[in-house]
Amino acid sequence: MMLRVAVGSDHAGYRLKEELKAFLAAEGYEVRDFGTASEESVDYPDYALAVARSVAKREYDRGLLICGTGIGMSIVANKVRGVRAALAAEPLSARLARQHNDANIICLGARIIGPDLAQECLRVFLTSDFQGGRHRRRVDKITAEEERPFVDR
Repeated sequence: MMLRVAVGSDHAGYRLKEELKAFLAAEGYEVRDFGTASEESVDYPDYALAVARSVAKREYDRGLLICGTGIGMSIVANKVRGVRAALAAEPLSARLARQHNDANIICLGARIIGPDLAQECLRVFLTSDFQGGRHRRRVDKITAEEERPFVDR
């Protein structure tokens, strides 16, 4: 079964998002674009939260978020319980985010990497599997912290 991918960007990531959507469609992935629909200035948290929530609810298997650097999108997406968003600027980080961290969203910086490298990062991210084993124990600790009530210390 081909993965379902939720995508979103702010204005800085709009052009790269459109290019990567075409790549995903050509590869046969089911894609939903959560916006934005132009290069007009918008607030990146709106799009990061929409994609992150859809992935957390398992409406989509993986997510792709793009802004100028990828940093803002990754910060916001990681606020959603059940999301492990990873910023990647080269394929090794994209692969290890999946294999070691079971990341379910990749964040890319349109002002940092070009379309060819972004496409390779996305391809590697979508085709790599979580390795489990010792990595499962570590991911479980992240999940446990998400579920722990916040206590002011």
